[in-house]
Amino acid sequence: MPNVFGSPHKGSEPRHEQVVFCQDEASGLRAIIAIYSTALGPALGGTRFYPYGSEEEALADVLNLSRGMAYKNAMAGLDLGGGKAVIIGDPATDKSEALLRAYGRFVQSLNGRYYTACDVGTFSEDMDLVARESRFVTGRTVAHGGAGDSSILTAFGVYQGMRAAAETVWGGPSLRGRRVGVEGVGKVGHRLVEHLREEGAEIVVTDVNAAAVERLRTRHPEIEVAAGGAELINSDLDVYAPCALGGSLNDETAGVLTAAIVCGAANNQLAHPGIEKVLADRNVLYAPDYVVNSGGVIQVADEIEGFDFDRAKARATQIFDTTRRIFALAADEGVPPAVAADRLAERRMSEVGRLRGILL
Repeated sequence: MPNVFGSPHKGSEPRHEQVVFCQDEASGLRAIIAIYSTALGPALGGTRFYPYGSEEEALADVLNLSRGMAYKNAMAGLDLGGGKAVIIGDPATDKSEALLRAYGRFVQSLNGRYYTACDVGTFSEDMDLVARESRFVTGRTVAHGGAGDSSILTAFGVYQGMRAAAETVWGGPSLRGRRVGVEGVGKVGHRLVEHLREEGAEIVVTDVNAAAVERLRTRHPEIEVAAGGAELINSDLDVYAPCALGGSLNDETAGVLTAAIVCGAANNQLAHPGIEKVLADRNVLYAPDYVVNSGGVIQVADEIEGFDFDRAKARATQIFDTTRRIFALAADEGVPPAVAADRLAERRMSEVGRLRGILL
């Protein structure tokens, strides 16, 4: 039975079950697939297509992301392990049918140990191409029997986690009148804004993509815009929602953050171990990222048994209760929520994972 080592918020070196380097010179494919754990079942995690500065940078990212997926899938109640893949390159210029199908061949070669899906730089249409070479693909288009855009339930799940955080801090789950700063209004961020505006929250946003901000303000001209992440974090907020790339909370930003709650869709929001304690010491309630952003993986995982949106949404709704449970455990044990979440995830991987050692 696979062992599970090292949490997303601990300093110990994680040990992955398998790391595969994939290269196809003709199509230009350079990819890395990392399987952290199959203790609960086949590893599931998306494919990130990103112009990394080096192979070392790509490797560090895929190792971190795959570890996070193991904890995310465990806390989502899925019988799936954690994995991730990265394709090195600029998706705007390097993505092609040949490259994606070559990648699909490598996914297929793992014989079901890893299921892939969408992530930054990849879309459901890309998964349809990957699926022409592999059976182990989720997040496909609706036309091909898939779940479609997983950002729908990702944003919904973050919203549920934010409501649970609001209940913990302010005594009720409402976000009406609360000032929420959303960093990153792409696939997930803009959907989160829609949920928040529908409830009556005040919104301030920032994004490196000016076009994404303008598209959002066309629908909601009342939304405020910050010049960048630093300005957003330093502004007067009730909730900070990081929905771009990870690492936005570091020693500097965690020390100046005015928000009472951190709850967003980005993976690996804490730049390094210890930031969770900085936040806790400043009475900032941090909703563990891999818990609240698990709606997307719940959506694509449902596709494996034949997608039903209502069933998937019902499971994503449970993120509210899971997040609330984590906050309660953190208070009872006197630890930051990130530590409480890790303990719950590790407990499930150990208790349920060990059953695979019972021969049938």
